[in-house]
Amino acid sequence: MTALLNLEGAVVLALGVFLIFKSITADSFELAPLAGEVLFAAIGGFGLLAAAYSFKNKRRFGRAPAVLANLIALGVAKYQFEGGLWFVALPLVIVAAMVLYCAVTIIPEGEDK
Repeated sequence: MTALLNLEGAVVLALGVFLIFKSITADSFELAPLAGEVLFAAIGGFGLLAAAYSFKNKRRFGRAPAVLANLIALGVAKYQFEGGLWFVALPLVIVAAMVLYCAVTIIPEGEDK
């Protein structure tokens, strides 16, 4: 579970870096939309890494962000399927479904009181 969340977080951060690189090498770009996209990529990537950290340490605070991020990924995959990008959407659906299943079924052990 933590490996999948770490992978997802690293991919989202890498996409943010790729977006910066593509914008710098483009003929023209707008700074404000680029800053917003990079900001949300950073928040999403670090949020997934934080969720992985919580699962690794058997905490509960990472479940909701993991579920939310992967539900969003399933929505993105739907549009990719509709656009004919099934070779991109299929791996996304597989990883998102695995993480969703694990995030919902794996419940950390509670502290005995």
